[in-house]
Amino acid sequence: MASLGSQVGAVALWLWEVLGLAQGAAGPPAQGPDGSSSHSLRYLYMAVSESGQGLPAFVQVGYVDDQPITHYDSAIKRKTPVAPWMEKVVDYDAQYWDRGTRVLQDSEQVFKDNLEIIRNRYNHSEGFHTWQWMYGCELRKDGSIGGIYQCAYDGRDYISLDKETLTWTAADVPAQFTKRRWEALKTAAFRKAYLEVDCIWWLQRYLDYGKEALLRTEPPVGKVTRKAIGNGQEALICQAYGFYPKEIDTSWKKGEEIMDHKTFRKEIAPSSDGTYYIWLSIEIDSKERGLYRCHVDHASLPKPLVLAFEEPGGERLEGA
Repeated sequence: MASLGSQVGAVALWLWEVLGLAQGAAGPPAQGPDGSSSHSLRYLYMAVSESGQGLPAFVQVGYVDDQPITHYDSAIKRKTPVAPWMEKVVDYDAQYWDRGTRVLQDSEQVFKDNLEIIRNRYNHSEGFHTWQWMYGCELRKDGSIGGIYQCAYDGRDYISLDKETLTWTAADVPAQFTKRRWEALKTAAFRKAYLEVDCIWWLQRYLDYGKEALLRTEPPVGKVTRKAIGNGQEALICQAYGFYPKEIDTSWKKGEEIMDHKTFRKEIAPSSDGTYYIWLSIEIDSKERGLYRCHVDHASLPKPLVLAFEEPGGERLEGA
């Protein structure tokens, strides 16, 4: 049988991808606890109309940054720690896990009922459908606080909160029903207070519990490879991996010129070991290969890495 960690990881990754809402917490202009990196606390919920094959009917996963910390689903029916350091929470609140379990057991039924209501609004009587929530807060390294509260149906935007104007934005006509109900219940002010006060308070506590893992720094390993395209053109590919925290600056330069306008890059992504990776490529004239350098700057580095392609596919490091 697969370990709880691997099961949680698989479900959480699927949930993250289907939800399609985890592109950064929006919020207005609190300093992060370590002063060098931003940190976030987010909760992702999903109810599905048809469960089976290892997919629970309801699941909730909590994250600090991109690291899963808590998990609940309709199969185990209990809120459980994923990160080992989350066990420390009982030193502060002995009822944390039991109370969280009761809340999520209630939420499971609410999500099931809401999914049925929303399916009917879209006239979807059959088939596989999903109802998703994501909310959370962020402490940015520049001293600002972010907050996000979004819902989706079948992976598409449904309704979201602008916490600065205390307004709900409905994505389509069926979502207008929810918008009017939540406005009548005056839910926006409550959600804003949670995101800016309670959520931030818990994020700081979790960062303290997990500081050895969450506030560490690990330097990136970098390399440059190339791929022939044809007609004298080639792609130079710069990879940086194994770094933590997530924030990193990368760019291609031709001499002193930053070539962002010609650079294709993938977004920073988490690795299975809790670090991150990124890659960026640029198409060039093969004769000018020696003019290009990939610059990588990270909080863990005393000075930026400067990477150049070197036959037969190795790497060359130069001082900044």
